[in-house]
This record gives sequence, C-alpha cells and structure tokens, in this order.
Amino acid sequence: MSQPRLPDFVIIGATKSATTWLSHNLGEHPQIFLPSQELHYFSRYHVKGEAWYRAHFTGAREGQLIGEKSASYLPDPKTPHRLHRLLPQARLIAQLRNPIERAYSDYCMHYRRGQVSKDIERYLDAARTPVPRLLDDGFYHRHLMRFMRVFPSGQVRVLLYDDIRQRPSEVFRDVCGYLGIDDAVAAQNVERRVKDKDTPVIPPSARRVLAPLKEFVAPYRQTRAFAAVRSLFARTLRYPPLTPALRERLAALYAEDVASLSALLGRDLSMWLAGNSGEVAVASPQRRQAALGQPSMQGSER
Repeated sequence: MSQPRLPDFVIIGATKSATTWLSHNLGEHPQIFLPSQELHYFSRYHVKGEAWYRAHFTGAREGQLIGEKSASYLPDPKTPHRLHRLLPQARLIAQLRNPIERAYSDYCMHYRRGQVSKDIERYLDAARTPVPRLLDDGFYHRHLMRFMRVFPSGQVRVLLYDDIRQRPSEVFRDVCGYLGIDDAVAAQNVERRVKDKDTPVIPPSARRVLAPLKEFVAPYRQTRAFAAVRSLFARTLRYPPLTPALRERLAALYAEDVASLSALLGRDLSMWLAGNSGEVAVASPQRRQAALGQPSMQGSER
C-alpha cells in the first residue's frame, strides 16, 4: 500500500490573521483537501515523525491538492528548515495583520479562555509579559526572512488581513490562482465573514466550570443541539481596552520591523502604526510581484 501524499501547500500563519477564514474556504473547494485541525507538526509535534504527519492526509482523493494550516509555523525558528527538508516544493501562504491589532486580538482570545487576567498593561509589555507570543508573533519581517532564506521567493505568498476584510473574493481568487485551481465557483461562494472578538463566546468563568465536559462534548460541536446549548451561555465580553498610550508603545516596538516589511512587500504599511482607521494602500500586481520576486535567498540560517 502506498503512503499518503504530503501537502502541496501550507498556510503558515500568523495567528489571529484570518488563517481560519482561508482554510475554511479552501476546505470547501472540491479540488482541495485540508485536515480540519491544525497539525503543528513542524513546530510542536515534529517528534511524532513523518508517518504520523502523513496519516492526516489519507482522505485526499486522486487529483486533489493537499494542504494544511498551522498558525504556529510562522514565528517558530525551527519550522522553515524542517518544512523545507520534507516539502521543498510546497507553496507557502503567510497572512499578516497589523501587529498591534494582532497582539490585542491574541490577548483577547487568551482573556476569553481564562488564560490571562485583566492586567493588559502587563501582558502587552515586552519586558514583563508572561506570554511572549502575544508580542513576538508580530515581528513579521523577521519571521518571513527565515522562510525566504530557504525557500525561493516565488513559493511564498503574503496576504494582508486588511485586504481580506475589504476584498475577500478578490483575495480568494488570487490564492486560487497561486495554487493553480479553478476560482469561478469558489470565489462566488466564498464565506465573507472574518471572526473577531465581538463574536459572542462562553465567558471565562463558565469555561472553567464546563472544562471537565470539553472532551465529552467535542464530537457534538458542529451539531445544532450543541449550538443551541452554547447560545444559552454565550455573550459578548467586555475586554480590557487597548489604550492610546499602550498602542503608542506597541507602535514604537514594531516600527522597525514594519518599515522592513513595507520595503519587502512594496506596500506602505505605516497606517498600521498611526493609531487611526486608515486603510493600507493597495499594491498593483506588478508591484507585488516585484516585491516578492527577488532572487531566492537560499542557504542555511546562521
């Protein structure tokens, strides 16, 4: 019996940047096979071995492209080389969001899970945060360059959260073209909604009470009965606010990395740090191609 095929493409992150939106829509495409869960093989579970990884793709049909999404890959320093060794021809998709908004969204997710307190100043302070990923995951240029040192630039496609919110169908058609699949029907039916922190959730106090039941109810999460019961508990949370002063400190933290990323992508991302609702400027296809079409920077990272 032949082994299950390995992925043709990998969505590598970043967290809280609509990677679930993309994997959901690609998973609905008849030419794509995607496992429903994140595997985190190249970052957290590499010790499980290649056979464990391959086993997640046994359901792929002949002719389907295989992909996977694990948002932990982008910031993980070991992932680029591990991924390249096993999947040197894989196409990579990175999705990036304003790093300040990403950090706050990540904090809010931890808050609604009961994993952090209301002391947002502590958690979003680089010098004393007990959850380093809240801030570290936002240094996109640093993380991308690790991948671009081992993968040809033509195998790395960067999407912006701003574009997904404003032009979801256009972004999805672009991804279909990048992967070489039909976009005619899929782009018309693309799910436009991107989850955000205002979605009603189970509050932290109720989560702690219900935690012992999590494993038992897992098989029923996609049923109407589960949704009906969940609605009895879910509510919109009031999160600790991202104050102007804290935003300003985060803007200073990310300023150098955002400037480098702007140069790499050929897009002005300064609005990310401006503290207002301005939109990121749209780049022409030619400019995007020029920005990420530089010669491959292959070689070992020192």
